[in-house]
Amino acid sequence: MTTPAYSPGLEGVIAGETAVSTVESGLSYRGYGVGDLTEHCSFDEVAYLLLHGELPTATQLQQFHARVAAARQLPAPLMGLFASLPQGTLPLDALRTAVSVMGHFDPEAADSSHNANLRKAERLLAQIPVAIASHYRLVKGLPVVPARQDLGHAANFLYMLRGSEATPADVKALDVSLTLYAEHEYNASTFAARVIVSTLSDLHSGVTGAIGALKGPLHGGANEKVMDILLAAGGPENAEAWVRAALARKERIMGFGHRVYKAGDVRAGILKKYARAAADAAGTQKWEEAADIIERVMAAEKNMYPNLDWPAGRLYHAMRLEIPLYTPIFAMARITGWAAHVVEQLDNNRLIRPRGLYTGAAARNVVPLARRS
Repeated sequence: MTTPAYSPGLEGVIAGETAVSTVESGLSYRGYGVGDLTEHCSFDEVAYLLLHGELPTATQLQQFHARVAAARQLPAPLMGLFASLPQGTLPLDALRTAVSVMGHFDPEAADSSHNANLRKAERLLAQIPVAIASHYRLVKGLPVVPARQDLGHAANFLYMLRGSEATPADVKALDVSLTLYAEHEYNASTFAARVIVSTLSDLHSGVTGAIGALKGPLHGGANEKVMDILLAAGGPENAEAWVRAALARKERIMGFGHRVYKAGDVRAGILKKYARAAADAAGTQKWEEAADIIERVMAAEKNMYPNLDWPAGRLYHAMRLEIPLYTPIFAMARITGWAAHVVEQLDNNRLIRPRGLYTGAAARNVVPLARRS
């Protein structure tokens, strides 16, 4: 019998068809390169594109804004649950719980038709930033700031988080990062969501599972580790010696390398200029200088290049966002990609059920209990 082909981690395995995005020849969403999108479109337009298949007209965008803004509210029992969570609950864990709870209150929770899923996706797009900001402020002992209906996605999130309007530079930088995080083909969290809904489970269950997958440091959690690395390096004067010593100890340098991109992540190059501009505004240029040194050493010694998490962690730090918020912000963007894939999966569903390559004992017979020694 021929042994089936096995690829550890499913590397290179084609697990399905998708029209949502591709990483071939650089990342594109529904045919549009991410560089083109970040230059000419807001995240709100990109969210519409991912969910509805085309970039919106001005009228469609206005209507989309209105629908999303109207949904920027949480069920009252969820706010009570946030207040009762154990001290030290991580923001991403609180968000995972929140999405599950919101499924109980969504009026179309049990309807998995195409249009109902799109409506639920728009509501989750609206609710996730509210959940992140509300939990954050409750934990800090601060009053929750109600969402505003006149602000775009990035601007409204920063307003709810801080209690005051953000600068245009901060809004633009966050907006670009959301666009770059919005979708990435069959990554771990997206594949998890597709596997879940392939059983004919619901959108909220798929997104809850996706957030669970995102928590791991080999996926979304990596952006939270970036500042740990830079702080450990101590600044540009020590960066080269530190990273060489870390490599000698065979430590993993988070924010570098990618399963798909072997010669560098185009998203990292786009966001780097925003991270540097934010550092200039915040007076934290030394971390950008240290990052440049680490990048050079990693390229020379390991032939590894930054992925999106590397500049994103630095950008959010320069914007004075607390580290535990970084991965929830990733989720705030990726809900668009997750939902687009859930809709696509359910529109033409087949249960995802791969095989395992057995490596256990050969066939054998059971010895009765009394005869076992």
